[in-house]
Amino acid sequence: MVNIEVAYATPKEQLIVTVAIEEGATVEAAIQVSGLLALFPEITLSELNAGIFGAVCQLDQLVTQGDRIEIYRPLVHDPKEARRQRALNRS
Repeated sequence: MVNIEVAYATPKEQLIVTVAIEEGATVEAAIQVSGLLALFPEITLSELNAGIFGAVCQLDQLVTQGDRIEIYRPLVHDPKEARRQRALNRS
């Protein structure tokens, strides 16, 4: 067994769940075991992006002792478009 953390944050709350999972488990399995999919129905496994300690990874990547899996929310605004709009408004 390996101990890992699975983290998800919304603008209003952050939740980090510690999970003990079998060695050789994947990121996807760890997310499912964490229970975050049930707590946050807006997370869909087929569309989510995840990372380990800030580095984007695939759902089939194996987890190791001490990993912190982060579930990423989609961007609300495209940063390039927001910058373009700010520049236009200054003109």
